[in-house]
Amino acid sequence: MTTAHGGELLTARPYRSGDEAAVLELINHDRVPGQPRCTGGMLTEALAGRAAVDAGWWTRQPSTDVLVDETGRPVGVVSYVITRYDDTGLLLWLHGRERPHVVRALVDRAFDRFGRRSRLAAFTVRSPLVLGLEGLPVRHRAATHHALIRSGFTGQDLWRYMRRGLTDISPAAYPVATITPSPDIPGWRLRIRDHNGTTAAEAAVGAPIDGIAVLWWIAVHPADSSDTLGRTLLDQALAHLADQGAREVILFVDDNAPGGDRDRAVANRLYDTAGFVEVDRLYSYMRTF
Repeated sequence: MTTAHGGELLTARPYRSGDEAAVLELINHDRVPGQPRCTGGMLTEALAGRAAVDAGWWTRQPSTDVLVDETGRPVGVVSYVITRYDDTGLLLWLHGRERPHVVRALVDRAFDRFGRRSRLAAFTVRSPLVLGLEGLPVRHRAATHHALIRSGFTGQDLWRYMRRGLTDISPAAYPVATITPSPDIPGWRLRIRDHNGTTAAEAAVGAPIDGIAVLWWIAVHPADSSDTLGRTLLDQALAHLADQGAREVILFVDDNAPGGDRDRAVANRLYDTAGFVEVDRLYSYMRTF
């Protein structure tokens, strides 16, 4: 497929092994703060469809196409797949240096390949190209966001993406949590027990990658409105990550259910007062016909 976009003649073709260096450059150009640089190993995982959580949704390897200019240089890349359960066309990831006409062409390419399907989705799966991001960071990827909206997708604001440096972290003053290897992620589980041995608070943290660690979650049982126990646990988790070589830590808060069972007001207050700064909002997208 060859089309003219923005005065530039662009040709779409399947990804080739010789495209790796150029595609990595495109991906890392779009890298947001708090994310490690994408490596060839991470790209290999993404091309094979080995998503962190949701790869069971599809039965075959995703398709990945590149857009090349008239000189044959890759200027954009898009990866997409069909889910096995409900035949949804799923746009997994795309990168085009946030050049609007390139990003629009990438979205159009995925649309053409999906064919006449009643349901499409985009950025609903955590990609191996990034650390923990499940969704599109809309402030840093505004051109991609607008291209999806222009194509009829509806965006849903799901996550608050935050980060904090760890260069100022001292050893925890009161290391009251036990720390054990996590049973389900490369990292650790921190747990505080009460005098009866019942878990009062716990947290899961990921091992640092390129100096960046993820705080996956903190839970206090029962919920503590003042969250003093949560702050004690958070301080120890940050101290442990700094001791393990992390220079910064990122986290994600699904804070869109105020007043309900999933209200995150206490968590947001905890992270704000602990020095975390919001980097972006993470969106996913759906389109039905």
